[in-house]
Amino acid sequence: MSVPFMDLSRMHDPLRPALDAAMAAVIDRNAYILGEEVKQFEHAFAAYCETAHAVGLDTGTSALELALRAWGIGPGDEVITAPNSFIATASGIAFTGATPVFVDIDPRTYTINVEQIEAAITPRTKAIVPVHLYGQPADMDPILAIAAAHGLKVLEDACQAHGARYQGRRCGSLGDAAAFSFYPAKNLGAFGDGGALVTNDEATAQQVRMLRNYGQEEKYHHLFLAYNRRLDTLQAAVLQVKLPELDAWNAARRQVAAWYEELLAGASVITPPTAAYAEHVYHLYVIRCADREALSAQLQAAGVGWGLHYPVPIHLQEAYAYLGLGRGSFPEVERACAGLISLPMFPRMTREEAEQVADAVRGA
Repeated sequence: MSVPFMDLSRMHDPLRPALDAAMAAVIDRNAYILGEEVKQFEHAFAAYCETAHAVGLDTGTSALELALRAWGIGPGDEVITAPNSFIATASGIAFTGATPVFVDIDPRTYTINVEQIEAAITPRTKAIVPVHLYGQPADMDPILAIAAAHGLKVLEDACQAHGARYQGRRCGSLGDAAAFSFYPAKNLGAFGDGGALVTNDEATAQQVRMLRNYGQEEKYHHLFLAYNRRLDTLQAAVLQVKLPELDAWNAARRQVAAWYEELLAGASVITPPTAAYAEHVYHLYVIRCADREALSAQLQAAGVGWGLHYPVPIHLQEAYAYLGLGRGSFPEVERACAGLISLPMFPRMTREEAEQVADAVRGA
């Protein structure tokens, strides 16, 4: 028996009649751009995230960029984040003309090291973008305190943390705004690209609504130059069907993580810890090993799918060579990126499959 790295069909097949009906309704009305389903999903997703507003967008990258633009952040400004995320975290900053300023990570949680943030603040710093990586929230209370002390905005990169909680509060409701991605493999995924910005600030939400739609407050009345970054109505219809399943899917992911923790006890790998403040949603189940090449070969030979996520940190990417940050700049990030590998993780994965994965990790 082989174990896939991910099997989306196990989530989609039980929902197929509802998904087909939702997409058919959009097709029947021929309302593909900012149709009623977009508004309905925005309302439902805002309520789910415990925020006042959600704005549907084409990608999570756009959510990051347009939030910063809505706050007037641009050339000459600096935004602090961590370099062990997907490149879109830094790209959302760089697309505004601002400079991403990186901080090393906590080696246990792989999220931004809050003790190093203040040292990175300069008179040009305008915002902090903590990443809730792999489904685990960053330690937000210290970040929010630092931001308040220095007059900075906080934009949560929650693109991997749909439904996660920090101290009982939903990720997305903690900072000034948050960005989500609905890439198909996310905990809440569309049937293509999609994203959203959530916020409690009406002015931010309204500015992002105009930024996504050519700067229009009403049709053909353009207040400023802007973009076409809208969430497709068909994708919103899909997301509206899937959103009520999200908590159950996240609970299933936590069950798989619990099996792994039990089955890998004593193995020569480091399993992902859950911080005391967090309710993890395990977008990815990432373990740390001494020899990733050997382990990946072992998994492949056993018919077990695996993934590598962000093996080259952002500061060492050619696209960010202009920052002048060489190897050794962020040692904890570099050590983590060299030794992490992702194991299969998806809802409706079975105990038998988890056992096969654990056996392969152990070399059994």
